[in-house]
Amino acid sequence: MQFGRTYEEFTVGDVYKHWPGKTVTEYDDHLFCLLTMNHHPLHMDSNYAEQTTDFGKNVVVGNYIYSLLLGMSVPDVSGKAIANLEIESLKHVAPTFHGDTIYGETTVLDKTPSRSKSDRGIVHVETKGYKQDGTLVCVFRRKVMVPTATYIKERGGEQPGRPELQAPPAKKEK
Repeated sequence: MQFGRTYEEFTVGDVYKHWPGKTVTEYDDHLFCLLTMNHHPLHMDSNYAEQTTDFGKNVVVGNYIYSLLLGMSVPDVSGKAIANLEIESLKHVAPTFHGDTIYGETTVLDKTPSRSKSDRGIVHVETKGYKQDGTLVCVFRRKVMVPTATYIKERGGEQPGRPELQAPPAKKEK
């Protein structure tokens, strides 16, 4: 499985369709709300959502959807990243509800060699998230600093620091 790309492997205009999608459960939404201390009743209280909102049901917190899409993009975009530099824009376009399945895709908008270090570059991407029916729910643009192939090679290859498996010790005969 590919885990990210080097600077040379990005081509402006390429689109990466992230797979698999993720069906958002009530548990996912509530756990994210609890972890981030977002206790808005729109997300946590079904009675409130049914009685007082235009949606008539709980809406999944938007930052969970953003985080989910960001995570989905890691194997294709930022798995080798040196740093995420900037989230340029973030738009929540339509609501997501418990039971919706989210799919993502990322388009390479631009790439620029680093001005200060020749072993890295900046890749500008846009990620879009869709529900199972094709409804666009979230769009964000970010800039990621990624290594060149030289950077990877000079630091020990694709998985530096990964331990080598050792053979079990031989049994002594009695």
